[in-house]
Amino acid sequence: MHAFDIILRDTADIQSFANLVNDYPFTISLRQGRAVTDAKSILGIYSLDLTKPVTVEVYSNMAGELLEALLKYSA
Repeated sequence: MHAFDIILRDTADIQSFANLVNDYPFTISLRQGRAVTDAKSILGIYSLDLTKPVTVEVYSNMAGELLEALLKYSA
């Protein structure tokens, strides 16, 4: 598993993030405190407090390309 913090600043970031992670077949979660949601769910993303960083958890050892693409959201 790979985990790191990101910040989704506006609706354009949320939309592009959701589109990006939906292109990958493995499990990707967003965690904030005790709340965990599917990173591929826009409604799930909006259920988090987006004024604060959230932790992306990628459950794959073959996620190098995705991890590089997610750097633009890094906190």
